[in-house]
Amino acid sequence: MSMKVSDHVLERLRDWGVEHVFAYPGDGINGLLAAWGRADDNPRFIQARHEEMAAFEAVGYAKFSGRVGVCAATSGPGAIHLLNGLYDAKLDHVPVVAIVGQTNRSAMGGSYQQEVDLLSLYKDVASDFCEMVTVPEQLPNVLDRAMRTAMARRSVTAVIIPADVQELDYSPPGHAFKMVPSSLGMPHYAPVPSDEDLARAAEVLNAGEKVAILIGQGARGARQEVMAVADRLGAGVAKALLGKDALDDDLPYVTGSIGLLGTRPSYELMTGCDTLLVIGSSFPYTQFLPEFGQARAVQIDIDPHMVGLRYPFEVNLVGDAAATLDRLLPLLKGRGRDKAWRKKIEKDTARWWEVMERRAAVDADPINPEYVAHALNDLLPDDVVLAADSGSAANWYARHLRLRGAMRGSLSGTLATMGPGVPYVIGAKFAHGDRPAIALVGDGAMQMNGMAELITVAKYWREWQDPRLVVAVLNNRDLNQVTWEMRAMTGAPQFLPSQSIPDVAYADFARLIGLDGIRVEKPGDVRGAWEAALAADRPCVLDFVTDPAVPPIPPHATLDQIEAAATAVLKGDSDRAGMVRQGFKAKVQEFLPGGRHREDRPGAGEEK
Repeated sequence: MSMKVSDHVLERLRDWGVEHVFAYPGDGINGLLAAWGRADDNPRFIQARHEEMAAFEAVGYAKFSGRVGVCAATSGPGAIHLLNGLYDAKLDHVPVVAIVGQTNRSAMGGSYQQEVDLLSLYKDVASDFCEMVTVPEQLPNVLDRAMRTAMARRSVTAVIIPADVQELDYSPPGHAFKMVPSSLGMPHYAPVPSDEDLARAAEVLNAGEKVAILIGQGARGARQEVMAVADRLGAGVAKALLGKDALDDDLPYVTGSIGLLGTRPSYELMTGCDTLLVIGSSFPYTQFLPEFGQARAVQIDIDPHMVGLRYPFEVNLVGDAAATLDRLLPLLKGRGRDKAWRKKIEKDTARWWEVMERRAAVDADPINPEYVAHALNDLLPDDVVLAADSGSAANWYARHLRLRGAMRGSLSGTLATMGPGVPYVIGAKFAHGDRPAIALVGDGAMQMNGMAELITVAKYWREWQDPRLVVAVLNNRDLNQVTWEMRAMTGAPQFLPSQSIPDVAYADFARLIGLDGIRVEKPGDVRGAWEAALAADRPCVLDFVTDPAVPPIPPHATLDQIEAAATAVLKGDSDRAGMVRQGFKAKVQEFLPGGRHREDRPGAGEEK
């Protein structure tokens, strides 16, 4: 039996080491589906509930495995549905390959059913490489380039295969004019800057007295090198959200996240430094970096297209973070540096964690969402994989969870799209079936697509070596992040027709489809629910009924600003009394000289 083009596509994916393809079927890829049947489902066809979820699962797989994520969909509507997940990958620099069908070549240009100009549609999201296969001889080159480009540029690529081409007999490119043969493999490489550029960077860093370091996901493979440079320079280290797992939060000089979702010590680190070193980050919010003219700055990034952004850097180093820091370290001087700066950073950071504990202990109606996240810290498994969804859940993930060691965590950092929390951890479980996974999501994202994707969890969880996958839903019946953005940014009260959402029995739904589920309505039950979910013999949904009046206060907000925002919305806000009360109680924790005793925390004894 001759090999079809579709058979060759799957064979080539296997040659590239692809083990899973996250997908949804449709007649535009019927040829591929038939080939999957002939190939005994190798690579595995992982069936999502929706093409967007398939793309998110490929992104989660890629983020947590370090390998290329592959997704597939039919022509027209299926290809369109992939786009949001693919843009999430593009903006977070994650390698994902999309394989999509297309109508038969004979129908193209005829306004045929489900005909969409996919080359034009995908021109932006797969700008690094997007090609349509029209004859068998274009393979394997097109697929090889898609895989290699996705890895090399940490980006999205796309291969479009018309339905009739999938059914053609495969014939390889020959040793002939206008044929393009290809080969497998992507060599590992670690580019480093020139000695001259390293010397210039060292001069800037050595001249500083108050050095701040900002790291992103590009520093994840340079943990030891970042620590060594921070110690040599007496620096504090702040983290962009995508780099939250790049360095342990338990280190006394690690100030935590930066930006609107960040911490006060990170804000003060940036406002007080005279020198800035950015490693593997393209953090976009300039207002949270030092004032222009305040600090001399150096940037390290592996992508020459991403250097020189966000801040007037004096020296831009293009290179792998670990290799670059390893060569830079011998040039850095540590002696004679004022140690008061590092001591201040460590004191500010220690105080911040005390503030977080006090804020988590603030009474709410019925449960403080900050306490839900804070209570998880002591229970996090050492090898946990965490995903936070966009929305207020991301605030609590950013500020309260202390990642360390082998723990991994991520979210939709740049696109900040709703809905990737659950599919991210599904993708993670196919990359690391032996590790527990937790998704911290809002009820808006859960209703948008998380509930449907629980069906995917129910379909596959028995295959995972460690069955634990915990979905923690912050159920406050409000699209909370947007509600607070309306209040804080425009001084507008909550608009209930837009913001109020139904109270859904998420735990009941989980149990209905064979998973575990626990609804939590009292602060005293929070810790026990986390413990039960992490000890369960199957995936579990925790439905935490939380207070929508607890504000995600930015780290730079003052009491005066909190009061001003509250005053601006007192007229007409549906939750004006609760918002003012909770906002003041949360912010005032930063100004208290001491804290409540541990036994006074909600859940530690009687209900507060």
